[in-house]
Amino acid sequence: MPHATQHADVATAELDSVLRGGPFHVALRAAIAARGLPLQRVQHHLSRHGVKVGVTSLSYWQQGARRPQRPESLRAVRALEEILQLPEESLIRLLVEPDERTGHHRSTGRSHHSLVEASGVLQGLLAEFGTPRDGGLHSLAHHERVRIGPRRELAERESHHIVRAHRDGGDRYVAVHHGDPGSAPERMTVHALENCRTGRVRWHQDTGVLVAELLFDTRLRAGDTFLFRYAVEDGTAGVSHEYLHGTDSPGGQYALQVCFGSGTLPVRCHRFTQQSAAAPRSGHQELALSGRHRSVHLVEPRVRSGYVGIAWDWD
Repeated sequence: MPHATQHADVATAELDSVLRGGPFHVALRAAIAARGLPLQRVQHHLSRHGVKVGVTSLSYWQQGARRPQRPESLRAVRALEEILQLPEESLIRLLVEPDERTGHHRSTGRSHHSLVEASGVLQGLLAEFGTPRDGGLHSLAHHERVRIGPRRELAERESHHIVRAHRDGGDRYVAVHHGDPGSAPERMTVHALENCRTGRVRWHQDTGVLVAELLFDTRLRAGDTFLFRYAVEDGTAGVSHEYLHGTDSPGGQYALQVCFGSGTLPVRCHRFTQQSAAAPRSGHQELALSGRHRSVHLVEPRVRSGYVGIAWDWD
């Protein structure tokens, strides 16, 4: 019996070590071995958590042949932390790899592939509404305020728009929210805050994309301006590492402010741009984080087609 206890202590020490330093597949393999669970049992426990992952995929993950990246896979990793009695975020945080250009870290969940997939899903959702996404509106100014919650999650996004109609009849705006990897759009809530009300809402669970109509209850004439404000209550995913705003047409001023709630602040923040979902990121620039106001921001005097965003690194 003492020999078995000693062996268990060694296994626990090894597990603690790989959970701190990785890599992911070694940590997963050590955690499964420490609990003495065959992969079939692990798969059974995952199904009880409402997550479907094949035994083959689990085997590939612990061999390092594949890495979990899709939203459903990331949900499985979070469930594995509970099933294998591991500290929260201990496996998820190992799915982070250094950015070759800056040496910072970035989440592998928001990959080029996931952005391309989300773009395709978005087109399908927009088609269900049967109206152009811009609703005949040109953006004069757009201010987004993203709130990061106490669990470091994307808790809420509030948008304040100033638009001008470029044709007669515009009476709505179609808002798009793309949650972090592992988010659950069916549990998000859209709040119409000013000069609008919520219409139809659609979502795609695997990509975390949510689309909502905001109805003005008035028809604009060409040249009319309009102000409205709405928010998306999220908080359904894990640790957030970035927020990016995408548009398919140039517009006016865009400002993004990321506010960090109670708890620790990121150690660094930077802006980035991306010409399309499939393009590499560029335009990296360090941003000053206000410790007093617990926020960081960027301002684009004139928005171009593509993506602009802020990423941050936790300690």
